[in-house]
This record gives sequence, structure tokens and C-alpha cells, in this order.
Amino acid sequence: MPKRILCTPDLTSPESAEKHHSAFFRKAYVQRLYGEWYNSFAAEIQSVSRGKYLEIGSGGGFLKSVFPEVITSDILPFPKMDMVFNAEQIPFRNEELACIMMLNVFHHIHRPYLFLKEAERTLVPGGKILMIEPANSIFSRFIYKNFHHEPFQEDAGRELAEQENANQALPYIYFQRDRDWLENEFQGLQIEEIRYHTPFRYLISGGMATVQLLPAFTFDLITKLEQLVEPLHKHLGLFCSITISKKPGKSERGIQDNQ
Repeated sequence: MPKRILCTPDLTSPESAEKHHSAFFRKAYVQRLYGEWYNSFAAEIQSVSRGKYLEIGSGGGFLKSVFPEVITSDILPFPKMDMVFNAEQIPFRNEELACIMMLNVFHHIHRPYLFLKEAERTLVPGGKILMIEPANSIFSRFIYKNFHHEPFQEDAGRELAEQENANQALPYIYFQRDRDWLENEFQGLQIEEIRYHTPFRYLISGGMATVQLLPAFTFDLITKLEQLVEPLHKHLGLFCSITISKKPGKSERGIQDNQ
């Protein structure tokens, strides 16, 4: 069976960012879903009162419209971006950031352990990393492995090869499969929550490139359906929200074993 592309394959160009930005406002499902995710970020970070708020991998998104205080950033100079840098080298001082927010970004970072080291260094004690990433559920594995252009390899290593652009299973690898390694390597960080969700609405939205499958007025109905099947989200969720906090009084540690 030929694979169906759920979102645009080229995620590394200004043109792609512009297409994504257009999709947010052209497709009601995409706009409302991302707005819901952004609002969850804004609500969560209210508990951290000291430090700056940073979004990594902002691309064509609109988090700043929801939370104006956020500093947007990406690896390429997309339009209206506040900062341009690689997530493996975060240009902030020690304990300067209250929160780092990322939406579908972690699985694109080539060496995520370097990002985590930088996050551990730059976050204030009690500061948080908030991510929404692909989940590893029965349903998500079927969708991602058969209908998505990005690989989902849950048995892969902890970094991407130079020629690779993504592995959607990296969040699972770091925060579930290799959790013991993570907790030993980054003793200043702790995983607070991994919550699976959103089994249907992103599929119905058509993502960033394909056609929305249902009219806009059905969004609330499908939202209620997702709420009804919430006990099954561990098996059905396409996405997961991951909350990581920096422990009080902890600072960064060196990487001893990257693989």
C-alpha cells in the first residue's frame, strides 16, 4: 500500500514555514488544535515565575499570539523569528530560562542528549521543559509507520545519523525505553508527566498539507469523542505531552556515555 503524506515532507525551509503558518489559519481543525496545545503550554508555565520563556522550533507557528512573552526560535531564519540557533547549543546563561516549549521538535534534534544537557544548564531550579511529541501507541505506530513520511523506529539509537532528519520515536526512546539511562545521566532533571492524547483530531485535520476530512463544525463533537475514549488513549493516542522539570538546587552534569 502506498504511503500517504500527512504533512509536508520539507520542514527545513522558509517556504515550508510559510505553508505551515497558512495552514494554521486556513484549516479550522489545525488552528483550534494548535491553539489548544499552545494554551496548555501557557497554563503550565504560570507556576514558574522567574526567568525567560523560550520556544524552540517555532517555525510557522503562532505561540507568540497566545503567549506574547515567549521568545521564538528556530534553527533557520524563518520570518518574524526572535532568535536563530541549534537546540544543541542554547545561547542563554546558566539558570536564565523559566521554561522551554517545543511542539513536534524533539524528534528532529540530531543529538537530543546535548539539548537536554543545555536545558539542564539554562533552566532555573523548578523550571520546565514542555513538549508535545508523537506518541508510541498501538494506533500511532500503525499510522506513523504506514502513512507518514518521517520514520518511526522505536528500536533505534539515541541520536540521528547525519543524513537523517527525524525519528518520531525519539521521545519514546529517551523518556520511556531508556528512562533509567536518562535519570542517571541527567540527575538535575525529573520527568513529571507523560500523557497520551489526541487520537483523532490531527488525522481529521489532514495535518499541514492534506485536505481536512470533516467540516469545521465537527471539531467540538470529535473533541467530546476523544474525551469519552480517554481511558484508551494509551493505546490510541497519536501524541503525548511530556513535562520535565529541573530539580531545586541541581545543575548540569557532563555526558559520560552518548550511546
